[in-house]
Amino acid sequence: MSVSPRNESVHNHTALPARPDLIRLIIGIFGVGSSGPLIALSAMPVPTLIFWRNLGGSLITLPFALGHKVDRTGAKWAILAGIFLSFHFMGFFLAMRMTSVAAGTAIAALQPIFAALFLRFRGGFIPNKAWLGMFVSFMGVLVVTGIDIQLDRRSFLGDLAALLSGALAAAYMLIGSHAQKNLQTTTYTSICYLTCALTALPITLIAGYELFSFSTREWVILLGLIIGAQLLGHTMFNITLKRVSPAVVSLIVFFEVPIAAFLASIFGVGKQPSPSIYLGVLLILIGCIFFVTRTKTENVMTVE
Repeated sequence: MSVSPRNESVHNHTALPARPDLIRLIIGIFGVGSSGPLIALSAMPVPTLIFWRNLGGSLITLPFALGHKVDRTGAKWAILAGIFLSFHFMGFFLAMRMTSVAAGTAIAALQPIFAALFLRFRGGFIPNKAWLGMFVSFMGVLVVTGIDIQLDRRSFLGDLAALLSGALAAAYMLIGSHAQKNLQTTTYTSICYLTCALTALPITLIAGYELFSFSTREWVILLGLIIGAQLLGHTMFNITLKRVSPAVVSLIVFFEVPIAAFLASIFGVGKQPSPSIYLGVLLILIGCIFFVTRTKTENVMTVE
């Protein structure tokens, strides 16, 4: 294993995405931002919701994957990503049911910090300015949520579930980035989402949860999760992972918090956002600018 300087534009874990990928990330954050409020609205059991949401996402992306070569190594990584994604969803969905939407999304928003730590442990270089940017952005998240951390046992367990979901989401991003070195995005998402669904299915059946008998309202909420959070959210993120570092893609998750807060208030599952949300968004934006801007004297070093 050797350490060597690399071309900054290709190997910089804090490089600003090109405009097309930036647009995809903006669409993606609005997609995943709808997830928390919709989950809070749904009464469908968590494993059942995960199963149908990801099965739907897999079936929709499958036609676009047909005809693409399936690399065996890439497929193995995609399966592993799907398992991590399933447990991320379980943690996040439970958090939305056990604690407030604001607290759950705020704690899960630690995902980019976990992603940066994982990259650092693998030998990737994360500049000090980027760490500062993540800290400033997370302070913005806390301003948006009003540091809505409750002390009762149920809320505490929900907060822990949100923390675990953030770590699992970061690992899912890193594994997905690796898988797509050998797979087209549509092939990757089809395999990943299907694996995620099949991971949740045995839990659903063993626990005796219902799979089919739900009201029209529940199926409409599920459709919103498939189209919004799964396709416009996760799939847009996965497309950018072919060119953008998982650290940068994860960083965008910070913006999920104010979007989720606005949508939660509209859907009637959260408090009306206070004027401080604008300060929070400003801090998140400043933190992101810190993250993606570098001094010219910094060398990017990676481990091979």
